Parts: sequence; structure tokens; C-alpha cells
Amino acid sequence: MKILALMAGLLVSLPAYADGIDGADTAWIMTATALVLMMTIPGLSLFYGGLVRSKNVLSVLMQCFTITCVMSILWMVIGYSLAFGDGGSLNGFIGGTSNFLLGAIGQETPSGTIPESVFALFQMTFAVITPALIVGGFAERMRFSAVVIFSAAWLILVYAPICHWVWGGGWLSDLGVMDFAGGIVVHITAGVAALVAAMVLGNRKGFPNQAMPPHNMTLTITGAGLLWVGWFGFNGGSALAANGDAGMAMLVTHISAATGACTWMLLERIKYGKASALGAVTGMVAGLGTITPASGFVGPGGALIIGLCAGYVCFYATGYIKRTLRIDDSLDVFPVHGVGGILGTLLTGVFASNALGVFGGQEEISISAQVQIQLIGIVSAIVYTAIVTFLILKLTEVLVGNRVDEEDEQEGLDLVAHNERGYDL
Repeated sequence: MKILALMAGLLVSLPAYADGIDGADTAWIMTATALVLMMTIPGLSLFYGGLVRSKNVLSVLMQCFTITCVMSILWMVIGYSLAFGDGGSLNGFIGGTSNFLLGAIGQETPSGTIPESVFALFQMTFAVITPALIVGGFAERMRFSAVVIFSAAWLILVYAPICHWVWGGGWLSDLGVMDFAGGIVVHITAGVAALVAAMVLGNRKGFPNQAMPPHNMTLTITGAGLLWVGWFGFNGGSALAANGDAGMAMLVTHISAATGACTWMLLERIKYGKASALGAVTGMVAGLGTITPASGFVGPGGALIIGLCAGYVCFYATGYIKRTLRIDDSLDVFPVHGVGGILGTLLTGVFASNALGVFGGQEEISISAQVQIQLIGIVSAIVYTAIVTFLILKLTEVLVGNRVDEEDEQEGLDLVAHNERGYDL
């Protein structure tokens, strides 16, 4: 008993770190960081790769891989500083350059209860996946050089400012916008950018009259599974601690994903007579994207409703964009991520309230007032993203040209851009 008492005393007396950094929180965010990186490579890469035609599978994988590399370097050089630095008199809109090259971060520099190095790396994975999501809007027709230049400029001019507005102490943060893990910062910006890119570049040759089904659903479902698992790090890690907020975020994330998938399958069954694998994974992603801004604020009941709404609204949005508007958002980035982000950000203002009983969340808020604040965040992100994305695309058109030639598009970007084949059978 004396030995046990001595050991207990030692454990109690040992601090996590002398500077207040907590080992458990640090370990969890490091794990979450790896999970979010897995969402891009290999998760999103395989998901998108399976959805395109076989002649373009390697090009999509290469675009996601290259974006991961380039965005990581840009985030280290200046992106993190612009997003989370102190911008002085301009801090409401953009951060400063005090953390250029991450020069202000040492081994023991804290950010809350975790090292700032871990926080910067965690946020880097968000900066990686957001431009990678946009790839789905212009897949199979954009020059590789244009993809790289566009993504780099977009990270600095769109992602970093909006990230600062919401998470870096900017004006939307001061206003009280609720975006736990990136409904505005990630999904609305990526969705709107993808829609603008699809409209600027124009439809793929043969769209909408020629069928362009996924060439390998096995790849797509594998990638979807990795996205689902990785999303636990995406949403749960955004608590920035190993605590109840992280646990609840993971729980509601899973519920919404499952509900979104089931809703989409049911709608397909009613409308077409059969539920498809493509529909199941698309509904899952819709549920994940829609719960993202709400994940740290709502409870399981609210997540169930959010997932249901995600599956229903995104299902019909996908058909409307493709069949009614005839916009070739190749891999449905806007109707799934953009619409899901908009819907989830709005519903956060509803289901975060603790006044809704079993369907309520943990926040003492006025639903009507919070919904108005959420709308301001949504509209400002849409307008800014659309305008700046359009200007960047015009710049890349001047520099290198955005779209491949018609003959190259017909041959496929695997050979044209990389002189390789995704499959050599």
C-alpha cells in the first residue's frame, strides 16, 4: 500500500510539461494530424481517382499529391503566418508576417496546451485538403501547370484570409460565427471555387450528352472509407485537446455520415429502383461535410437531423447542377461540399442551441440571432471566394493557359501531362 501511495503521489506531482503543454492533448492532435493528411493522400486521391475515366486517373492522383507538397511548403513559408499571425491594424482581415518561415516557433513554443509546431502542422493538413477538393471541379481538362499555379495563389489569396477571418481572430471570429472544423473555411470555399472553375473552364468534351461514369468504384469506395476514418481527426482534432468536445465531435461526425449515406441510398431506391455504391459514398461525404461546422457544438440528436438534411438537400442539388444548369462540376464538389458547408453552417446556428431538448446542443445562444451571424459568414465567404477565384483563373489563363487542347483532352491527361499511364494492362 505504501508503494502504491508513493507512485500515486509521484504521478500527481509530475506536470505534463513545465510550460503547460499537455502530453495527452499533444498526442491526440499529432494523431489527428496524421488522420487529416490521410484524407488527402491517399483518401481523396483514391476517391477522385476512381470517379474519373481511366485515361485520367493518374493525373488526378498526381494533382492531389503535388498539391500536398506545394501547399505544405507555402503554408510553412507564409500561409500559417497570414492565417494565424497578428495583422496589426489589418488583423480583422489578414494576419501578419511575423511567423515567416515559421521562424517564431521553437520546440517548446506553446499554443494552448499543445506545442505550436503541432498546431501549425495540424492546420497545414487543412490547407492541403482544401485546394485538393477543388480538383474535382475541373478534373479531366485543366493543365497540370495551371493546377499548380492556381492552387498556390488560391491558398494565399483565398484560404489564408478566410481562415484568419474565422479561426485567426479576424472579423468573423469577432462577430461570433460558429465554425468548429471548417464548414466555411474548407467546404464553402472549396465548393464555390470548384463551381467557378467549372464555369470558367467550360464543360468536358461530350458533357452532358456523353456518359462519363466512374471507371473504378473499388478505388472510390476505398478512398471514401479512408475519408470517413480520417474525418475523426478532421473534426475531433479541431477541439485541440483530448477532451469531451473531441469525443462528442467524433460521435456526431459518425452519426451524420451514416445518416447521410442511408438517406441518399433511400432516395435512389425511391427514384431509380436501386441504391448505388456511388450514391452511398456520396451521401456519406455529404453527411461529413455538413456536420463539420457543427461537430463541436451539437449533440447526437442534432447530428441525426443534420445528416438527414445533408443527404436530401445534396442529392437534389447534385441533380440540379448537372442536369438543370448543365454545369460540369466533374466530381460534384459544389453540390456536396459547397451546399453541404452552407447547409451545415446554417444548421449549426439552430442545433447548437441547448433549448431544443434531445435535438439540442451545448450552447446558450439565440437561434435567430446566431442564424443571422452564420448567414453573414456564409455570404461573405461565397462572395469573396467567387471573385478572387475568378481573378486567379484569369491570371493562370494569361500565364500558362487553363485548359488542355481538345485533342489532348480526348487522349487523356495521364499521357499528355505525365507521359505515363495509370494502368498498363
